[in-house]
Amino acid sequence: MQVQQISDGNLVKNYVCGDEKSLEKLILRHKQKIFGFVYSKVMDKHVAEDIFQDTFIKVINTLKRGKYNEEGKFLPWVMRISHNLVIDHYRKSKRIPKFNRTDDFDIFTVLGDRVDNMESKMVQIQTHNQIKEVVKCLPKNQKDVLMMRIYDELSFKEIAENTGVSINTVLGRMRYALINIRKSVKKNQIILTD
Repeated sequence: MQVQQISDGNLVKNYVCGDEKSLEKLILRHKQKIFGFVYSKVMDKHVAEDIFQDTFIKVINTLKRGKYNEEGKFLPWVMRISHNLVIDHYRKSKRIPKFNRTDDFDIFTVLGDRVDNMESKMVQIQTHNQIKEVVKCLPKNQKDVLMMRIYDELSFKEIAENTGVSINTVLGRMRYALINIRKSVKKNQIILTD
């Protein structure tokens, strides 16, 4: 019971003062969130485990050197470290191309098309998440029509039947949803990729 009462800040202070168990408590407290974040970016359990371990090695080194100054913001600080390590992982994998060893070596499999590299996929994921946030902010009637049309792949007639309004009303809501999305994309300078 008492473990939950101790704040991250106090656990950090206790660890810096020599209480090794405090770090263990911090890791256990935040493991699921940090590991889940890393895994969602790399989609490989072993790579995610390596990055998770590297994250806490950096945390330990920073704390031991007395360089930690994120008072009360332990989790966001650790998340930034893990995010940077994910980016480093993709940069390394871009610089060191991987190819299957076969007798028929083909230089073009190594060079590949840079458009499909993992860094651009991360940008796509980030853009997708930004668009999801924009959609969340739409008025409910516009958001409902958009979700039914794009995600449920319903026709405008089916949407009209489901919502109990005319097809013209559905088309109007869809039009306004798209107008509002365009405005938000422009206002927030979201870069849309193909």
